[in-house]
Amino acid sequence: MRARLSSRSRTASGLGVQAGLDRTHRLLTLEGRHLADLMKIRFYPFALRRAAGCWVEDEDGNTFLDLCAGAATMSLGYGDKRVAEAIRSAMKGPWSTTSAVFAHEAEAMLAARLNALLPGDTKVWFGTSGSEALDMLARYTRAASGRNRLVAFTGADHGQTTDSAMISGLAFHRDAASDQVTLLPYPNPYRCEQGPCDLSGCSLRCLDAVERALASQPRPAAVFVEPIQSNGGDVVPPRNVLPRLRALCDAADAWLVVDEVKVGLGRTGALFAFQRSGIVPDAVALGKALGGGLPLSAVIGRSEILDASFGSCVSTLAGAPMPCAAALATLDALENGSAIQNAAIRGRELAHGLREALAESSIVGDVRGEGLLLGIELVEDRERRQPARAAAAKVVFRSHELGALTIYTGLDGNVVELTPPLVISADEVGIAVNILAAAIADVEKGAVSDDRLAGYPGW
Repeated sequence: MRARLSSRSRTASGLGVQAGLDRTHRLLTLEGRHLADLMKIRFYPFALRRAAGCWVEDEDGNTFLDLCAGAATMSLGYGDKRVAEAIRSAMKGPWSTTSAVFAHEAEAMLAARLNALLPGDTKVWFGTSGSEALDMLARYTRAASGRNRLVAFTGADHGQTTDSAMISGLAFHRDAASDQVTLLPYPNPYRCEQGPCDLSGCSLRCLDAVERALASQPRPAAVFVEPIQSNGGDVVPPRNVLPRLRALCDAADAWLVVDEVKVGLGRTGALFAFQRSGIVPDAVALGKALGGGLPLSAVIGRSEILDASFGSCVSTLAGAPMPCAAALATLDALENGSAIQNAAIRGRELAHGLREALAESSIVGDVRGEGLLLGIELVEDRERRQPARAAAAKVVFRSHELGALTIYTGLDGNVVELTPPLVISADEVGIAVNILAAAIADVEKGAVSDDRLAGYPGW
C-alpha cells in the first residue's frame, strides 16, 4: 500500500475524499448507536481500514497522509517490519500472561534496557497506558516523601484515571480537581504575561509561583511537568525552564517528574525531550509509542519512589510478553536506526515550510515545535491574539477533505497539532505543507461552513 501511495502527486490533488464516504458513514452510524460518546473524539468522518508507513486508507478506499501517527503511537509508521517481526515471534510462544505474578524474559530484558537510560539508582514499572504511569507516580511520589501535596501546570494532560486526571489542567479534568494539587501557569513564550520571552532563555518570572508553592506548608512532594506541553497547545518553553525547575525541586527536597508519554522516544529529535535542557529528572513516564502501537507504558524512576510500597500498584496485563517484545524492537529501531535524526531534519523542514507558506495568513499567530511535534496556533487577528477555536476545527476538517489527518488541541482548542510518524519523508513533508496551507486558506476566505462540522465536535 505504501509503495502505491508514494507515487502520488506531491500536491494536495489526488488525495483525500475522492471515492465518497458511504461505508465510512455506515460504520460511524453503527458506532454512534452502540459505543459510548465518552470514548470518542471525532474531528471528521474517518474509519480506518488499512495503513502502511505514513499513509492510511478509510473504509471507502480514500487515502490520507496521517499527520497524527495514530495519536503519536505509531512513531515508526504503520507496519514497521522490525516491530511486526517481533510481534510474530512473540506469538509463537505465550504472547500474554499476568506479569504481576509470572516473570518472563521480554519484560526483564525491557526493564533492564529502560533502566539503563536514566543514571543513578533507578527501577522500572510497567502499565498499559500513559494514564496509569502518571497515576502511579502521583501516588508513589506522595508515598515516598510522606507528603500529600503536588504541583503541576495548567494545560497539562497527564491522563484520564483518578490521580493522573487530578494533576492535569485541561477543562475536561475539572471534575477531578483536588485541593492537594496546585496548578500553575505553564511557561508560554507566545502568550507570556511577564514581558518579552524567547526560547533561548528568559527571566523565568513565571516560575516564581512554583518557588512559592514549593516553599508553602505543607510542603509538596513533587512537581509534574511536560518538557513540551502537547495537549495544552504544543507549547515549547524556554530552554532554561527545566534547569530552573530542577534547581527549585532540589532546594525544596521535592521530586521532579517528567511526562514524556507523548513527546518522548525520538519525537523531538532526541530520545527524550528533557535532554534538550541537560537535566536528569527523578522519574520519567513513557507510553504511546513505547509498545510500537500495542498497549504499554513505563516509568523509569529513582528506587526511593518505585520501591516506596510493595505490590500496591500492579496491573494484570502490564508488561505482557507481546507488547514488551514490540517495545524492544521499537527501542532497537530508535537507537540503531535513523528515525530520531529524521525527526529532527524533517521537523525543521516542516516548520520552515509552514512558516513560509503561512507567512501572509491573517489567522496564523504562531508555528512552533521541536522535531516532529508541531503546533499551528490560530487567532482571530495577529495583534490581539484572541484564540480562534472555530477556525482550528475547520482547518482540521478541511485538511481531512484534502487528504491529511490531524487534530486540534490547546487550552482554547485553537492549535492544529502535527505529530506525524518519525519516518516521514521530505516528499511527504511537502504534501503536508501544501494541504495545510490550502486548508487554512480555504478557512480564511470562509469556504468551510459551520454546518459541515455537525456531528464532529472534537474535544
